[in-house]
Amino acid sequence: MFHLTLNNDVMMPALGLGVFQSPPEQTAAAVDTALRLGYRHIDTAAAYGNEREVGEGIRRSGVDRGDIFIETKVWVSDYGYDKTQHAFEKAIGKLGVDTLDLLILHQPAPSRFDATIAAYKGLETLLADGKVRAIGISNFMPHHLDRLLDATAVIPAVNQVELHPYFAQPEVQRANAAHGILTQAWSPIGGITFYPGPWGDERRSVMQDPTLADLAAAHGRSPAQIMLRWHLQEGRSAIPKSVNPGRIAENLDVFDFALDGEELTRIDALDTGVRSGPDPDLPRDELFDRVVDEA
Repeated sequence: MFHLTLNNDVMMPALGLGVFQSPPEQTAAAVDTALRLGYRHIDTAAAYGNEREVGEGIRRSGVDRGDIFIETKVWVSDYGYDKTQHAFEKAIGKLGVDTLDLLILHQPAPSRFDATIAAYKGLETLLADGKVRAIGISNFMPHHLDRLLDATAVIPAVNQVELHPYFAQPEVQRANAAHGILTQAWSPIGGITFYPGPWGDERRSVMQDPTLADLAAAHGRSPAQIMLRWHLQEGRSAIPKSVNPGRIAENLDVFDFALDGEELTRIDALDTGVRSGPDPDLPRDELFDRVVDEA
């Protein structure tokens, strides 16, 4: 397993299992399967409603807790200094662990950014107290990041954003790199481009892109494996989601081949600049106010 070094020297497996949209009743089995196959990084979130099942899958796998990198996210309704401290307690209670490897803010929530700042300061305290090994952010655009850095002391270790060949966010990647922040891709194999959702009915699946099909055929791999290898070779973390044991195994099998520079450039050229997921600048008060259950 290939590891990346975060800006506070914590080592993180570059590839992890994501559980966004994984039904709770399928999540424990998916996590168990992934860990038995060799994954050592699991990404979840309070808002996903499946932290308990992630914890169950970890216990079911028999893999030692110290060998697993657990990442989760604070939801907006728990933003604020004290509330974020309590969000940590809720997360570890559901996961059944004492500490977290990475705890991040799920959204910038610019319409209530004072609470976002207070929440991040709560993360800073959790980090200082040794309750989390690293802290970070998710869906922060460069202007959100600038506002955060102006008001806080600890540079985020990770910024997790929508990132796949059709939406590569080069400006976000450059801003992250300028501050030593690791870019982590959610929807790294373009699932957001073909799953149904509230952001539009017309989808153009990156999984069916001709360029990726050509590269997959040339390497004897799947388009998903080509995309994951692209992320890894360009220095990003990726957290593909699946509950299918075959696909979970396939997504991990990306460490024994390489794309050359021309092939990476061909994938880079697929960027449309069009977001498929929600715009992090738009207020979504009804969603942001959704209460996260207690542990």
